[in-house]
Amino acid sequence: MTTQAQQQAGSTPDLDASLLAVLAQGERPSRPSAVSAALTFGWRGLLKIKHVPEQLFDVTLTPILFTLMFTFIWGGAIEGSTGEYLQYILPGILVVTVTFTTVYSGVTMNTDLTKGVVDRFRSLPISRSAPLAGPLLADSCRYVLAALVGLAVGLVLGYNVDGGVLGVIGALAILVVFALGLAWAFTALGLVMKTPQGVMNFGFTLIFPLTFMSSAFVDPETMPDGLQAIVEQNPFTRVVTATRGLLEGNASWDDIGIVLAFAALLTAIFAPLTIRLYRTKA
Repeated sequence: MTTQAQQQAGSTPDLDASLLAVLAQGERPSRPSAVSAALTFGWRGLLKIKHVPEQLFDVTLTPILFTLMFTFIWGGAIEGSTGEYLQYILPGILVVTVTFTTVYSGVTMNTDLTKGVVDRFRSLPISRSAPLAGPLLADSCRYVLAALVGLAVGLVLGYNVDGGVLGVIGALAILVVFALGLAWAFTALGLVMKTPQGVMNFGFTLIFPLTFMSSAFVDPETMPDGLQAIVEQNPFTRVVTATRGLLEGNASWDDIGIVLAFAALLTAIFAPLTIRLYRTKA
């Protein structure tokens, strides 16, 4: 046994040398750029949808249910006609649906954090912003899908897109830009909360009053003066107004500019905060 042990011990240096020789072959790969790493993490987010298609339930079923329920339940009472109410409410439903979807950016980040996946990412020689920006790129596909599903249902029910193709592209673009700015805030929340359920509960508790106290479902002019003033200053009202104007072909550049400025402000505040939290909290 002693001889066998000595033989094994004697073969260890040779084995180590062989492994080093194999590992040393070829040039060391260069460090990936921040853009390349972000795209890789974005692809990871899309692959997660492929393996867990149930993740698409919220972005496909929610716009369908919202459009059908609000149109046929509220349409007759509010506008006297479901057709006329559909013309008003559909842009609001698109905004509400996409806004709800942004909460899941925080849920996904918190899930990776609590399962220890983030610790593995932080050990990789990559940009610290890549694991944050990449999933948001994948989420932007979810935003577009949610908006397209809602718009398709509206078209089937008789919604008229007077803004044409350019109006649809503009509405989708402004929705995605606004949603990405908001998603940074929820990603920061995902790094602060202890559980994914906590992120979801707090996120929806925050989103519900902001979206419903906007011009998404009813005209602010029908509200009491005090509430009307609050609704008109609500950033979500601006998003709804800009989206509605683009789809109808009468968008105001002031509304579009305010939405873009608000999205830029959210990104400027929460993107650096999220990166800082990622470095210290994870």
